[in-house]
Amino acid sequence: MDRERAVVAEILRPRGNRGELLVRSETDVPGRLETLSHARARLRDGSDVAVEIVEAWQHKGDWVLKFSGVDSIDAADRFRGADLWVPAAERGVLPEGDFFQSDLIDCQVVDKATGDCIGTVAGWQQYGGPPLMEVLSGGREVLIPFVASMCQVDLAARLIRIDVPEGLLEL
Repeated sequence: MDRERAVVAEILRPRGNRGELLVRSETDVPGRLETLSHARARLRDGSDVAVEIVEAWQHKGDWVLKFSGVDSIDAADRFRGADLWVPAAERGVLPEGDFFQSDLIDCQVVDKATGDCIGTVAGWQQYGGPPLMEVLSGGREVLIPFVASMCQVDLAARLIRIDVPEGLLEL
């Protein structure tokens, strides 16, 4: 995982004939895409290109972005499949008590009641409900819901204490 950059959107494809791009938001920061003016795009070949965003609007659950100097379908096609990112230091501010999922990767997950280490956060899955932490535990992956009523985060200690519901770790 690259902790130096924060991906804010996935560029899906060109949209329209004036160089606009259809993107899927990857940010948890409210209003981020509407206010973003400068970013970088990591192209499919691994290279990074600086972009200036001159327009952004929602479209059928996704977003349309217009980059300065990208004025045709051919010019926009260069960005197909790219990640739109900003340096981690510019990723935005979340409300108190919210966390960037990337900050919780590699945190230890501990049972509040026993103090036993359950495992380490390796990734995330989302299916419409609360996000699920992918916790590596004893050579297997355990999915644990990340909800405030169950999880207590100590980011400085890189620790997540959880109330383990009966049977959760046996799934």
